[in-house]
Amino acid sequence: MGFQIKDIIGEQQIAYFSMEIGFRNDIPTYSGGLGVLAGDTIKSAADLNLPVVAVTLIHRKGYFRQEIDANGWQKEYPEEWNPADHMTLLPNKIHLRIEGRDVAVQAWVYFVTNPITKWFVPIFFLDADCPENAREDRELTHYLYGGDDRYRLKQEMILGMGGFLMLKAIGFMIKKYHMNEGHAALLTIELLLRHKKDIEAVWDEKEVWDVERVKEFCVFTTHTPVEAGHDKFPYDMVSQVIGEVIPFDVLKGLGGADKLNLTRLAMNLSNYINGVAKKHADVSKALFPGYKISAITNGVHTFTWVCESMARLYDKYLPGWANEPEFFVRVGKIPDPEIWEAHMEAKRKLIDYVNKTTGAGMDYDTLTIGFARRATAYKRANMLLSDPERLKRIGKGRIQIIYGGKAHPRDTDGKRNIEEIIRKGRELKDSVKIVYLPNYGMALGLMMVSGVDVWLNTPMRPREASGTSGMKAAHNGVMNFSVLDGWWIEGHIEGYTGWSIGPAPTESTLVANTDAVDTESLYFKLEHDVIDTYYNKRNIWIRMMQNAIGKNAYYFNSHRMMRRYVTEAYIR
Repeated sequence: MGFQIKDIIGEQQIAYFSMEIGFRNDIPTYSGGLGVLAGDTIKSAADLNLPVVAVTLIHRKGYFRQEIDANGWQKEYPEEWNPADHMTLLPNKIHLRIEGRDVAVQAWVYFVTNPITKWFVPIFFLDADCPENAREDRELTHYLYGGDDRYRLKQEMILGMGGFLMLKAIGFMIKKYHMNEGHAALLTIELLLRHKKDIEAVWDEKEVWDVERVKEFCVFTTHTPVEAGHDKFPYDMVSQVIGEVIPFDVLKGLGGADKLNLTRLAMNLSNYINGVAKKHADVSKALFPGYKISAITNGVHTFTWVCESMARLYDKYLPGWANEPEFFVRVGKIPDPEIWEAHMEAKRKLIDYVNKTTGAGMDYDTLTIGFARRATAYKRANMLLSDPERLKRIGKGRIQIIYGGKAHPRDTDGKRNIEEIIRKGRELKDSVKIVYLPNYGMALGLMMVSGVDVWLNTPMRPREASGTSGMKAAHNGVMNFSVLDGWWIEGHIEGYTGWSIGPAPTESTLVANTDAVDTESLYFKLEHDVIDTYYNKRNIWIRMMQNAIGKNAYYFNSHRMMRRYVTEAYIR
């Protein structure tokens, strides 16, 4: 293998915990943006020679494999894979008491490496599928976001408490525990147990638990801008699943009086808390008053998310770009014809794939709009199709649209959105070609963000915490056409790096019917700005492509993001 865990045992490490980590298309341990961001984070840690170890769950049956039936309805199937084909099983095992049963947890390791510096970051995949466990316990690490709340709590117990114990069993010295979302917050219980004050030295029993000492070890990143999205569990369920490991009056003081809110637990036991965009930090402060919440805007791993044709171009004119994305500010060195041809090579690859798999008959020269992300109602994927007659008038013979994305198996509204897009696509097929590509993942994602001409994003404000697919598009010279929310508030310069949809963030709260205003803005700018510039002002279009690279990609990358985490969260 060449890499040995023992080589880094004696060094202090940053432990990065995430319920999902997506770093390879053929290892389906992710559902979407959160997991892929975690993978990009780890890749940048390896590139920057950072002392990081990562912990997640194995998810032997993946999130799910998506198929769409003849009626446009999503069907879900397990996406089984064999960890032994990619990873090494460690000899270490830890044990947890789950519902009063002894549950063994093993770990697989995968080394994310930088081939130049030879630095590596190990990812430990926790696995409850051990022969000594009961059948129901062996399935606890099979499905990502599968099952009910009780299944979720057990998984989060394995991730947080089990992950803490596994790192201890392996022998790591952990300087900081970075919780990527609240799923890992139960690791703080293990920290509380290990930093319990001498009970005889204090009068108040509540002071036994050294909260301030635990906070020194913890960093928490929240990604969820709505209250309903934060995991909460009734205390009777917590009692049955975890037991009273620490007194419930203490736990309720840290995690919420009515239910155990893992976000509050993490916030109350972390010295550093951050949102994933400036706007998201403000939204989080409103959701959780009284907490100091910083902002570190997300980024994407540059080398991973640049397509082959653009990579060759960057190698020619911007050597060193992959590990120093700030070189993108020199994008003006690249001649217009060459940047256009590199884009068209990526576009031809995408269109050929679409035509081969769907028979849509799309062509290379038509303005191609891409929209792909988790299929859920607040993303408003159907906004572009909300007025079919107007879309025909604006777009007939001038645009083609490629959609992708999975709906959570229990998200009926998200599934209805997919069905609506497919149905309207069939109705509009003689005027505007529209396809929905199934089983959206990392490989298809790269093909789409590099091969379309414009990347569309229409979330309800302020529900886009950050969004990273638009950053990936910018890395390939593809402009964003998006509602001003999440990262796009920071990356947007109208008519320069792309286009906005609807009112500015400060104005949006004053608009009575944001859906109607956003839809009107979308159609108007599509007709008068996007389509007009693409067909009639090609020189301006290419200049905007360069601006997307030189103004957006140079900044919205995970190398910059990780340097911020090091200086603001890990060192302080």
